[in-house]
Amino acid sequence: MPETTAPSTELTSQYINQVTSDLERNVKEQERITAEITALQSQLAALQHDHTLLVSMQQALGIAATAPEPATTGSASVPSPRKKTTAEPRKKAKTATAKQPTVKKQSAKSPEPKNDAAAKKAQPTLAELVRRHLTEQNEPRSAAEIATALGQAHADRDIKTTVVRTTLENLVARSQAQRSKQGTSVFYTAPNPPEPKAASKTEAQPEPAE
Repeated sequence: MPETTAPSTELTSQYINQVTSDLERNVKEQERITAEITALQSQLAALQHDHTLLVSMQQALGIAATAPEPATTGSASVPSPRKKTTAEPRKKAKTATAKQPTVKKQSAKSPEPKNDAAAKKAQPTLAELVRRHLTEQNEPRSAAEIATALGQAHADRDIKTTVVRTTLENLVARSQAQRSKQGTSVFYTAPNPPEPKAASKTEAQPEPAE
């Protein structure tokens, strides 16, 4: 009997030692976790105090509440950091707008047809019209009468009396028209045609008869 009791006593002592060491290890682990929980609770209390202070300042400044609500004490999950998703679409939008080619605005003015320019060049000048009108008249004409007659003959042109008078004076200065005054009125006529030159004496004299 003493032989059987000795091994059982040794096994029991081993279990006792093992349980004792495990119990001590468990107690130490509980103490460590308790200390960490206490530290975390103090940090959480400080953060909650700061959060309350910041919210009151935000309300005092009249800013809309945009900050997320704090996590409850019982939840152990840590919120994941926000992804920067708003910056990427803006960058893409900027690159898209930068790559778009600039479209040149077409000019609203249409080029004038060449036929109108050629027609304008083909029209006689006012000086030519005035000189031609004077040559067709048998009596002197005033500047107003000439302007009226040319205005009726050329309705598409804006012929003014003052411009016609200036043109007549230029023609007089170049000896292409004559000016005569009757009282307070001034009249214009075409220049006199040049007189024919007299025949030379050699052509006029008959040849002597032999």
